[in-house]
Amino acid sequence: MKKKDKKYQTRTLKKVLKYIQAYRIFLALSLAFAVVNVAAVLYIPVLIGRTIDHILAAGQVEFTVITKLLWQIGIVAVLAAFAQWLMNVCNNKITYEVVQDVRREAFAKIEILPLKFIDSHSHGELVSRVIADVDQFADGLLMGFSQLFTGVITILGTLLFMVSINLKITLVVVLVTPVSLFVAAFIARRTFSMFMLQSTTRGEQTSLINEMIENQKVVQAFSKEKDVLEKFDEINERLEQASLKATFFSSLTNPGTRFVNSLVYTGVALVGALFAMAGSGAFTVGQLSCFLSYANQYTKPFNEISGVVTELQNALACAERIFVLIEEEAQNPEPNDVKTLADVKGNVNLSHVYFSYHPDKKLIEDFNLEVKPGQRVAIVGPTGCGKTTIINLLMRFYDVDRGSIQIEGKDIREVTRKSLRESYGMVLQETWLKAGTIRENLKMGKPEASDEEMLAAAKAAHAHSFIKRLPQGYDTVIGEDGGSLSVGQKQLLCIARVMLCLPPMLILDEATSSIDTRTEMKIQNAFAVMMKGRTSFIVAHRLSTIQEADIILVMRDGHIIEQGSHEELLLRKGFYSELYNSQFAV
Repeated sequence: MKKKDKKYQTRTLKKVLKYIQAYRIFLALSLAFAVVNVAAVLYIPVLIGRTIDHILAAGQVEFTVITKLLWQIGIVAVLAAFAQWLMNVCNNKITYEVVQDVRREAFAKIEILPLKFIDSHSHGELVSRVIADVDQFADGLLMGFSQLFTGVITILGTLLFMVSINLKITLVVVLVTPVSLFVAAFIARRTFSMFMLQSTTRGEQTSLINEMIENQKVVQAFSKEKDVLEKFDEINERLEQASLKATFFSSLTNPGTRFVNSLVYTGVALVGALFAMAGSGAFTVGQLSCFLSYANQYTKPFNEISGVVTELQNALACAERIFVLIEEEAQNPEPNDVKTLADVKGNVNLSHVYFSYHPDKKLIEDFNLEVKPGQRVAIVGPTGCGKTTIINLLMRFYDVDRGSIQIEGKDIREVTRKSLRESYGMVLQETWLKAGTIRENLKMGKPEASDEEMLAAAKAAHAHSFIKRLPQGYDTVIGEDGGSLSVGQKQLLCIARVMLCLPPMLILDEATSSIDTRTEMKIQNAFAVMMKGRTSFIVAHRLSTIQEADIILVMRDGHIIEQGSHEELLLRKGFYSELYNSQFAV
């Protein structure tokens, strides 16, 4: 095993044990039931041996004695089965509680990860870690608990029973045992990296599937089905090869240990037969039968443990990927003396703000802006100039590299993110709706809102008419991200959702980009009413939609190059004038 792989395994195993520690009571119970199960199972051969010796000694079958022994065997067998069932209940409890804890912690970490992490990682790959990898981890953990405990206890128990019967024959068993352990360990060392590659490739495949399902219309529109299928086949081929290698090498363990264990059984049978044939009475046929049963039970756990070890390689490889996600650095934590942003009127001040997504690629440099309550600020400029980035900074989806953003004189890094974001109502070009009813989606930001308030907001957003045409109206259940609703209808619902909350500040990032011209005019009128007395930030490509703004910021390459009202900027005949007039060029 490579040193790096061994280091990963040791570190991952310690983390797994830390999760298991919380359920040590069930672990102790599982061990106790395993002891009872093994003790009962190992006592059955003793009773069988007694039965054989009694028959041989008496020269006939005495049903009274035999029946009594058979009853004892039956009772012990039921006790063993019951103990095994209770052990499995404890093992299931530990496994799925640990899995629940890991998944909860992983999902909680996703909720507080900085957006730059989410933006820089494939969403499908993250889903694969939380779902597929945790499932694989659970399977390995459950197998480990179910077979490892009973296996180790069985080995120790059979050794004790065999020693009590005949020490010399027991030595034959013990001397061959290290060969079985060597075979299992030799193969296990070489499988961790293979299972890690398998898990990583599976995540890559899940990522591609997720990406293609979400963007199937675009794929078909550009006739890229063949290219996508070829890429899928290439990943699928790599996954097949990785899986075959991992499975092939791990599957060698069982037949390898079985071969060694067969040698043990053969050795016991030969030596035991010689002792029994000696006729000294020190070793009877019944004891030989009992000893052969113990030899078989002694070697069987080595097969099971070898299978557990290889399965644990897969489990630990998957666990390592999920722990990497859990241990990813979260967004900057809120300080202990963090304040709640309250009584927001709409004073916003950006002072000497510097920001870039990548250190070697500058974007926002020395950005300054002062906005007074009730002002409508429009941000325009070519694609990539930093318009949406300003919105991300205002909402604190990203933190500034230098400078500060203040609301009501308070640095937004010194107030809770919750109170900051509750002060904004945001409608983006990219709509998002959760799976549920229309009513639940509209009331997402204000669950306590009455139906009258909800209807008023839907009518103001011009969404009421199409909602009423749906099968169950406001109680119609829609799927993930709006289901079969059109892009325009989803955007109207997002607008209605904000209109219901009516926070003190608004952010409209291409909020009407997917709405027809006639409806857009009505929405703009509704926005005008909604924005009255509220500080508003409007990002738009269609300059005709922001002519009524109090301040228009013209951005290029992360800088404000022009600032003023629509009329003022047109009179300057600068970059804004060029952008505006280009809309009407033929």
